[in-house]
Amino acid sequence: MNTPYDDPPSDDGDGREHTDHNGVPESGSVVPDRFSSDEVFQRIVADADHEITSGARELFFAALAGGFAITITLLVYASMYPQTDSSVVAAMLYPIGFIYIIIGGYQLYTENTLPPVALTLERLASVPALLRHWTIVALGNFTGGAIGAVVLAYGGVFSPEAAAVAADLAATGVYETTPWELFFKGAFAGLIVAGVVWMNFAAQDTISRLVIVYLAFLTIPLGNLYHSVVSFTEAVYLMIVGDLGFVLAMTDFVIPVLVGNTVGGVVLVTIVNYYQTTEQRLETARFENVRRLSIRETLLGGLAGRSYVPLFDTVEEFVRDPDSFRILVPITNPRTESRLVEMACALASTREKGVVHVVHVVQIPSGPSQGNRRTDHDRITAESSKLLSDVRSIGERYDADLETSTLVTHRSFEDVFDRANRTRPDLVMMGWADDGVWASARAERPIDELTNRLPCDFLVVKDRGLDCSRVLLPTAGGPNSVLSAEVARGLREALDAEISLLHVADGPGDRDRGEAFLADWAVENDLEDAERIVDESGDVEESIERAAEDNTLILIGATEQGLLSRLVSDSLHMNIADDVDGSLLLAERPSDRSILKRLVGGGRREK
Repeated sequence: MNTPYDDPPSDDGDGREHTDHNGVPESGSVVPDRFSSDEVFQRIVADADHEITSGARELFFAALAGGFAITITLLVYASMYPQTDSSVVAAMLYPIGFIYIIIGGYQLYTENTLPPVALTLERLASVPALLRHWTIVALGNFTGGAIGAVVLAYGGVFSPEAAAVAADLAATGVYETTPWELFFKGAFAGLIVAGVVWMNFAAQDTISRLVIVYLAFLTIPLGNLYHSVVSFTEAVYLMIVGDLGFVLAMTDFVIPVLVGNTVGGVVLVTIVNYYQTTEQRLETARFENVRRLSIRETLLGGLAGRSYVPLFDTVEEFVRDPDSFRILVPITNPRTESRLVEMACALASTREKGVVHVVHVVQIPSGPSQGNRRTDHDRITAESSKLLSDVRSIGERYDADLETSTLVTHRSFEDVFDRANRTRPDLVMMGWADDGVWASARAERPIDELTNRLPCDFLVVKDRGLDCSRVLLPTAGGPNSVLSAEVARGLREALDAEISLLHVADGPGDRDRGEAFLADWAVENDLEDAERIVDESGDVEESIERAAEDNTLILIGATEQGLLSRLVSDSLHMNIADDVDGSLLLAERPSDRSILKRLVGGGRREK
């Protein structure tokens, strides 16, 4: 079998071309028109790889479209039955909605009992990532199905006879079928759908896929089985036109079917098919040097380190030196972000065991790469190493160890947090620019939750020349100002920076209190030799802008509302960022938020 790291074979006339330009199996290695189980698995992983990293918005709306398409199945089945008085004839049109979904590329919950589970079994994605994916798709499907049910109920689409049949479908499931029967009928339906997905990746043309989907989904009505999304749509319809209660519909109908679909798809197909493959099953699906999630990461996801394994990561198995002070610097362009690295090295040089880890983040589109995997790997590695050579020379000018690595990923911003959880630095320094890691932040997930549970201190730098000779540090107290003070001391020691402290009083009557506060704060933070400025205007932003005219770098700490999440959502609303000429350094310390607050939202309490 050819591996993904071989150059794409040319067709020498025998028809045995094994991989396409994406490095994914295009034909079988032994019999050209048949895939082995390993090759089918490789095609599934290549597809699942970008699906599980998709944003919540894309997943939800693809699932909503899929849920609404299910309405077509209910529509034609209920409409044909009274016209033909035959459930068999009506069943012949049952697969229509599923054909729309699968051939059209929409999301269906029962389809997702195979590809994302394959990644989880390979420990390339965590259980929380899988559950997140399932939840979004299920919510989207049910929302689309509910919308379709409302349209059918109030839109006058059904004839009176068809409306009676549609209502009777849900009534049969709720009142005439026990939950255990629903579970096992749902399990067989889940087996069928997951099997369709497997065979869909084994097929090589649209006609074959169409026949597979049609025949497979035809067995659901003929076998009197139940599909969770169809069942939910039927239940919502009966809630509208009848007297079915929501709780009863869920507990005695939808949930047993949903659980059955899940178990049937995961246990009876996915795991069985997984264990019939060999250890070579991932050869063409990803880059090499894949380091799987640990058991803790697999079970806990980002809470234990990371939730997903990037396509390629040059960092070896990592052991943290507890006595070192580590600074993680993610960059996307080593040429334009060298000053950020230099600043990190300057800060690290003031520590006894300062270490700077520069990670070159290479983001690729969330789909199969346009090239042979081996060729892509070698090209990216060589180019990244060449670009990082200049960065390494920066470390030689400071008394700090400098490490470099390359990270190839679909999701640059989130992988910064995964890397921080994995290597546990004391500080992360990021550039704030439209062409850097921030450029992809708004398209990734779940940004708000990520930025509200920081793994360490964060500095976000707006580079406007990054002259650190004259530093302005506005403060009203708090942990984030203390972090700014630590940075200021480091710049003073390493680069002989001049430090000015600014405190904005509420008015002239508070000047004495402001001066006393600033004097005490300067002593507490070992900045007693810094220039101290008390502004009586009460306007914080205007005061900072006036003081910034005489300085080259402004250090600003986060407010109680946080900083990173507001930067990513473009809701910072801070005119200082645009009105001052000098560089900005925005500092934020981790906040102490309970699990309950993480789940339901809530304020931040800084450590």
